[in-house]
Amino acid sequence: MTGMLPYGRQSISEDDVAAVAAVLRGDWLTTGPQVDAFEADLARWTGGVGVAAVSNGTAALHVAYAAAGVGPGDEVVVPPMTFVATASSAVALGAKIVFADVDDETFCLDPAAAAAAVTSRTKVVAAVDYAGHPADYDALRKSVEGSDALLLADAAHSIGGTYHGRPVGSLADLTTFSFFPTKNLTTAEGGAVAALDPEILKRARRFRGVGVVRERDDLRFPDEGGWHQEVHEFGLNYRLPDVLCALGRSQLRRLGEFTARRSALVARYDEALADVDGVLLPNRRSWADPAWHLYPIRVLDGRRREVYDRMRAAGIGVQVNYIPVHWHPAFADLGYRRGSCPVAESFYSQQLSLPLYPGLSNADQDRVIDALTAALRVGSVRSAA
Repeated sequence: MTGMLPYGRQSISEDDVAAVAAVLRGDWLTTGPQVDAFEADLARWTGGVGVAAVSNGTAALHVAYAAAGVGPGDEVVVPPMTFVATASSAVALGAKIVFADVDDETFCLDPAAAAAAVTSRTKVVAAVDYAGHPADYDALRKSVEGSDALLLADAAHSIGGTYHGRPVGSLADLTTFSFFPTKNLTTAEGGAVAALDPEILKRARRFRGVGVVRERDDLRFPDEGGWHQEVHEFGLNYRLPDVLCALGRSQLRRLGEFTARRSALVARYDEALADVDGVLLPNRRSWADPAWHLYPIRVLDGRRREVYDRMRAAGIGVQVNYIPVHWHPAFADLGYRRGSCPVAESFYSQQLSLPLYPGLSNADQDRVIDALTAALRVGSVRSAA
C-alpha cells in the first residue's frame, strides 16, 4: 500500500525557502520589517482593513477578544461547530460562553440562533466560516442590532473567500486568521487579527506586544528618556517573528493559486460523488465564493465510524471536524449539556473531512474517491446479504 494521504498539508516552494533564508542571513529574526510588510500584504486580501500579525490562530482569537474588551461578566456567543479555541480563548479572559446552533446547510452560525442568544451582557458574537464557507454576515449584523455586541469572524478556514463579492476580513468588526500548516496558507505557526476600528486594532497590537506602550503621545511620563516604555493594560507576547512573516509573504503570493486549486478539487469531488449513495456533499450558498479549507461530507445511516476506520486502514487520512465544543469535558464540567445544539450535534455524528490541499494530485484524489466508494460498498453488500 502507498503512504498515508493526509487530510491537509502545507505547500512549500523554493521561493518560500529562499524568503526564509534571506531573513536568517539578515539582521532581524523577531520583530522587524517583515512584520509590517506581511501586515500590509494581508491588508490587500482584507479589502484594506488593518491587520495585526500574531503567533498563532488561538492567539489571534485571544487578542481579538481582549481588544474588544471582553472580561469577567461578559458573554460571548459561539457556534459549537469549531475548534475549541474559538470559545476557550474567551473563557481565558473571564467570559461566559453562550453556544448558539448552526444552520443546516453551511453549518455556520445560524443568525436566528445568534439573535436569540444575545443579551445585555453579550460582548461579542463570534461566527465561524466553517470549511471555508463564509457565514451570513448581513443577517448576523441584524442579530446584534440594538445591542453593544461586536461581530467577530473566525476566518481560520476562509482567507481568500468572498461574501456577496466582499472579501473575508472586511465582513465583521473583527476577523481572526490562522496560518497553521493545514490552513489555506502557512507561516508554520501564525495568525492575524483584522479590525475595522483603528482604535481596536491599536489595542490588538498592544495586547500582542505584552501591553507595552512606546508612542510618546500616549505615555504618562513622556520625559523619562529615550528608553522609556509603559504598560497601561496587561498583554501577552503573541508576536509573529520576521522569519515567519517572510514565509507568510511568500505564501500570500500564491494564495490565489492555492484557492483555485482547492476549488478545482472540490469540483472534482462534487462530480465524482454526486450519485454515490450513503453520503451528502457540502452545500454552497449563491452569495458565497468559499476558500474551501475542508471538504466535509456527511456519512449517513450511522456509518461514519465504520467508513472512517476503513478509509484510514486504506491509507486515507480522513478527519472529523469538529467535536462540538460544548461536549468537551472542560465545558461539561462547567454545566454545558449535550442536546443543546441539535443541528451541530447531528452534523457531527455524520461529518467526515476528505483530503483537500493544493498539492493533492488528481490521481491521489481518485484514490480517495475509490476508497470511499469501496468502504460504502462493503456495508451495502453486508446489508443486502
